[in-house]
Amino acid sequence: MKINLQRTIISLTNALDFVGADEFHHGKRVALMAVAIAREMHWLPARCDKMLYFGMLHDCGVSRTREHRALTETLEWQGAQDHCLRGAGYLADCPPLAHFAPLVRWHHTRWEALLQEDLDDDLRLETNLIFLADRCDVLLAPYFLAATLKNDILWEYPGIVERIAALGGTLFAPQLVAAFRSAAGRESFWLAMDPVYIESEIEDHSRAGESVELDARDAVAISGVFAHTVDAKSTYTLEHSTRVARIARHLAQVSGFRGEALDQIEIAGLLHDIGKLRVPEDIIDKPGPLTREERAYVMRHSYDTGQILKMIFPDQPIADWASMHHENLLGTGYPFRSQAVEIPREARLIAVADIFQALSQERPYRGHMDKAEVMSRMDVMCAQGRIDADMVALLHAQLDVCYALAVE
Repeated sequence: MKINLQRTIISLTNALDFVGADEFHHGKRVALMAVAIAREMHWLPARCDKMLYFGMLHDCGVSRTREHRALTETLEWQGAQDHCLRGAGYLADCPPLAHFAPLVRWHHTRWEALLQEDLDDDLRLETNLIFLADRCDVLLAPYFLAATLKNDILWEYPGIVERIAALGGTLFAPQLVAAFRSAAGRESFWLAMDPVYIESEIEDHSRAGESVELDARDAVAISGVFAHTVDAKSTYTLEHSTRVARIARHLAQVSGFRGEALDQIEIAGLLHDIGKLRVPEDIIDKPGPLTREERAYVMRHSYDTGQILKMIFPDQPIADWASMHHENLLGTGYPFRSQAVEIPREARLIAVADIFQALSQERPYRGHMDKAEVMSRMDVMCAQGRIDADMVALLHAQLDVCYALAVE
């Protein structure tokens, strides 16, 4: 199994955009601004490419809508370092992306503070460049109307430039501010941020760079980064995706799956809920019944998961398996209303692992259950014909191991 690193980062950035709920393309705009400024600094192409992907990944530690809004509504926010530390931690454990971890760690630190840290000079400039582009995007935000950039920006951008320039030497490195002044003095700098064009702008930059192919274990590692981001959306779902993936892989292995199929099942388990980044945490944490509107948010998450994963794994079944985790054998699940014959064995396995782990974990509307209670619930669903009987029998045979994977 091979996947393209650049394509994967772009696709997963689309998922990070969901966290904003009503604000999109933040990471991509930051990336494009950073590249434009880096080129003005005459950085080598490989370093400019690094800024493109760092810009898209810089908010991988942001899971919650409230945090996203605080970060995109004010130039400085007291809690900004929390997501820097989380994101750096996620990336540090992922070999293909580990070199971005220090950059993410410091990307909300003032230049004057960075100078006091024992950091490499290149690291200081690169992480501060993303801080500058990130804060510029905050000042740009009022000029978006629905999915369009207002023409007013062509008259108003000098004010944004001066606002950023006034922070040179304190928030931002003076040499970066000078390069920003030059790059942002062109109308094209701002028009490239228009939602109509931004996807093609990112594609053009990505195609110009050197393509990097990843193997299955690297793909699993990157999936783990975004599983952490999803699970951090609520205290009630911490480690849910990683535990579902472990249970699914274990059940797959003992039932005869081997090689690449095991990696594919693990990835589908890790990313089965990535569409949930679009669901506000107030809904996920709600202890009572959901309203019609809230229920609609929840019901679309598995479809969103499938759409994101199709872009990363276009020639593999991972997206289908992951997006079917709320289907059932009665044909009453969502979002496809799939009939039993349409649900492959791998998708049935992931669905059972998901239900098993969710029942084992505390939720806002109930406490966690012991393994006897969990299996009692699973047996009822099996008797109703909702979930696969063979998978439930496998759970019974592997109960101690699976429950440990679910809760320990």
